Amino acid sequence: MEELLVWIARGLVDEPDAVQVERIDEGDVVVLRLHVADGDVGKVIGRHGRVARALRTVVRSAGVRSDRRLVLEIAD
Repeated sequence: MEELLVWIARGLVDEPDAVQVERIDEGDVVVLRLHVADGDVGKVIGRHGRVARALRTVVRSAGVRSDRRLVLEIAD
């Protein structure tokens, strides 16, 4: 799942080399923390949060297959 998130995020930002995903396991919840360059945070969030909402939907859908709850956080 992390590779898919990195691939999608690199297509959205101006500095694709700065994209990183940190995985944090907390019991049955897996938190994926997306790190991008400071100037690219707005591009990952999108207008009115639409891009962030779409990314969270993709991540949540992938968690259904693995019977774990996946949560996406966008780090500042």
